[in-house]
Amino acid sequence: MYARRRHAYFLLMGGCIFLFVSAWAVVRLWSVPVAVGMCFVAMVIPPVAAMVANRRGPDDRWWDDPSGDPKSDDWWDELDGKKRPQ
Repeated sequence: MYARRRHAYFLLMGGCIFLFVSAWAVVRLWSVPVAVGMCFVAMVIPPVAAMVANRRGPDDRWWDDPSGDPKSDDWWDELDGKKRPQ
């Protein structure tokens, strides 16, 4: 699961770099407004890539894992409104 998110992140960031570099290396020779538009699209990609890379999957247990301290785990479970199986 982590590998899939990592691949998606690098694909999006690679696309971002490709858009930015091609906009100012090639496209600006024909149309500066199109090159600026490509840069605006490239500007939106990094936050989207970060959201994709940090998305929690249905099987991921990042903050739900028990800490090992039964008193603390019971306290957090009570706050979250769930009971752990004994």
